[in-house]
Amino acid sequence: MDQREKIIRLWFTMWLQKKDLGIEDIFSADVLYIESWGPRYRGVAKVKHWFEEWNTRGTVLQWDIKQYFHKGDQTIAEWYFKNKMDDGRVEAFDGMTLVKWTTEDTICFLQEFGCNEHRYDPYQDGPVPRFRDERTMWF
Repeated sequence: MDQREKIIRLWFTMWLQKKDLGIEDIFSADVLYIESWGPRYRGVAKVKHWFEEWNTRGTVLQWDIKQYFHKGDQTIAEWYFKNKMDDGRVEAFDGMTLVKWTTEDTICFLQEFGCNEHRYDPYQDGPVPRFRDERTMWF
């Protein structure tokens, strides 16, 4: 379990440092990576390209792991994420990552799930829900 957690932390550290510290070492050649808002990347070369290209447009400011859950060949990491894009947009949200491992402890599947950090009770003022008039987050 410690080795798997170390690999996930390394992946998050790469984003924080904007450096490839071993993408080809932690992902299987045929990995499937799915972002919370829809894009998917098949193969380690595509994941590497996305990582390098994305980091020309934005910066990950924070990616804190809160806890891990392990079951067989799967790990879930709960986290908080914040980034700033070069156009000035800041995005922050809570999330989880589901990882499936090969027998060699490389990542063969990774799917992210996001949750808006701006929560509220739509029934606070009575039995009829009052939803915020705001743009829905992309995840």
